[in-house]
Amino acid sequence: MGSPIDECLTVRDWLHWAEVRFSKEQLFFGHGCDNAYDEAAWLILYALKRHHDSFDEIQDVPLLLTERHSILDILNRRITRRIPSAYLTHQAWLGAYEFYVDERVIVPRSYFSELLEHDLSPWLSQNASIHHALDLCTGSGCLAILMAQSFPDAKIDAIDLSKDALEVARMNVERYELENRIELIASDLFAEVRTRKYDLIISNPPYVTADAMNSLPDEYRHEPALALAAGREGLDIVRRILQSSADQLTPDGLLMVEVGHNADIVEAAYPDVPFTWIDTDSSEEKIFMLTQKEVAAFCRQ
Repeated sequence: MGSPIDECLTVRDWLHWAEVRFSKEQLFFGHGCDNAYDEAAWLILYALKRHHDSFDEIQDVPLLLTERHSILDILNRRITRRIPSAYLTHQAWLGAYEFYVDERVIVPRSYFSELLEHDLSPWLSQNASIHHALDLCTGSGCLAILMAQSFPDAKIDAIDLSKDALEVARMNVERYELENRIELIASDLFAEVRTRKYDLIISNPPYVTADAMNSLPDEYRHEPALALAAGREGLDIVRRILQSSADQLTPDGLLMVEVGHNADIVEAAYPDVPFTWIDTDSSEEKIFMLTQKEVAAFCRQ
């Protein structure tokens, strides 16, 4: 078999080549795409500096030699180094919103994005007043930005322990011109905001168990472990949030925390806490909700 540079002359050719190679090499898809074809198309269009809307019209157009080299380079980096495509392109999406990402932050993926498309309805009533909200463990800042879109009258705090992550978040906040509404704060959970109270706290914290960390696909090894690992049960950060969030909520405030596949672990650890589990169009029992009163009752136990 000859070089793909000589044999793949069109986008359609490269799509076929990449799809076959991705499948043969058993790449993991979970950072923006869920299949080889879509991921190959994303990378090829990026290499060609073309928008996805142009995909159909360019599939059979002959490619320049320089374009073929650019395509092969990015596809080879995806194959040989198992780098998630979001890091190769510095692009990630939640719904209709695009964010810059690099290896200082995990690739955005949160069920909160589905809820925020509907302004957290019906869990948050239309009459609810959100004046001050918090995105705890903000990473790239994506959820803080989505909250700012959903609650245009709210001031948003975005907290992360990692100053590197906050630099990425700053780029995204500036991109959406939200500097006056989103405050980025370097803090170990609530340590730097003890005097502040929030009508809404959402968090997509680290929650990967020790066993799961040991068996992650290679693609996840490019993400910062600080944003993933959460001890043997995956509850190290969730426990701290539950133990310290009551004083950070207003009397009618709500706490919402994403825990992935750990609902059973959470329920077993806290059998007396009245968690409300929130489903989305694509998930069941991945996010729990508690009122301020419920969190405060837990803290008094």
